[in-house]
Amino acid sequence: MNSPIDEIEGIDQDIDDSLGEYPIDTVLIRNESRTVHDVLRRIEKGGYIMDPDFQRDFIWSVEKQSKLIESILMRIPLPVFYLAENSEGRMVVVDGLQRLSTFRQFVNNKLKLKLPKQKELNGKNFDDLPPKLQNRIEDCNLILYQIDSKVPTQALLDIFDRVNSGEPLSRQQMRNCLFMGNATKFLKSESSSYIFIQATGSSLKPEKMRDREFINRYCAFKLLGIEQYTGDMDDFLANALKKMNSLNERDIERLSLDFRTSMKNNVKVFNRHAFRKHYSLNEGRSVINASLWDVMSVGLSQYSENIVEARAEQLRAEFYELLKNQDFLDAITLGTNQVNRVKDRFSMFNQLLSEVLGD
Repeated sequence: MNSPIDEIEGIDQDIDDSLGEYPIDTVLIRNESRTVHDVLRRIEKGGYIMDPDFQRDFIWSVEKQSKLIESILMRIPLPVFYLAENSEGRMVVVDGLQRLSTFRQFVNNKLKLKLPKQKELNGKNFDDLPPKLQNRIEDCNLILYQIDSKVPTQALLDIFDRVNSGEPLSRQQMRNCLFMGNATKFLKSESSSYIFIQATGSSLKPEKMRDREFINRYCAFKLLGIEQYTGDMDDFLANALKKMNSLNERDIERLSLDFRTSMKNNVKVFNRHAFRKHYSLNEGRSVINASLWDVMSVGLSQYSENIVEARAEQLRAEFYELLKNQDFLDAITLGTNQVNRVKDRFSMFNQLLSEVLGD
């Protein structure tokens, strides 16, 4: 039986967002008031990032957008907006993108109000309104809370968890927002590749970017190595994205080639059981294991397809024996983000590869 989509083991998923571990003065959030007109002007100049990948589509209905405009015209106070400053000094919209998008749509005459109980407004766009009401919209003050770029990555993600008032975002969606560039383009491209989807058996939800998170993990261990892993997976994955954003086109192509080679090798050896605990190709498919993904994706990216295919049977047999090792099982199942667990699973799996495939 195939495993349900997005059931995953071997990954520490409990997030403690108490913020208690961060010194008070490191969580720097300032607030300011700006008019709708000023904010839209900054958006047009590229000062605010309005279309991060995690938001995907503008999903508010015309009715909901219309009610927001109606609220402004009725002078009803709006909830605050949260923005985060990225390393380039641009402001990324964390919470409030739908509202800002609505203002932008309406002021640019791309939205006709649907307010049947407000006859003077129903069916009107911005240019149809009298100057008095146009001014009321453009002069509306928005309260913006801005998270400083110096806030530690994990603290920033914890703040994201707290303030987002819409559909809860996954950690990877948050990272995707903060580190847009070559890195996020790479994750998007590779996650849609046929070989990645085949290798993972379509078991990772693209809606929450779980597929991109796994590729992010590969890139982190591939580019940074276990030597730079200190036990903070959020920080490790963020550092990998920063590193990827600094790579040139040739380095990105090399990373892609190695990644796809790994996916092909894992499919050649383990077929639909790639990255899953199993002891035979004939048994039912179990859930995907993030810790096995780490070692198997990085490990098999280092060998040619010809060598792996020639020794596939021996590699499978040795892997099944390794799964009987309690230390290895613990390293891919319990407390998997702990430094010793990460080092143990990489050490044991790399030893297996060395013995079967050579150095």
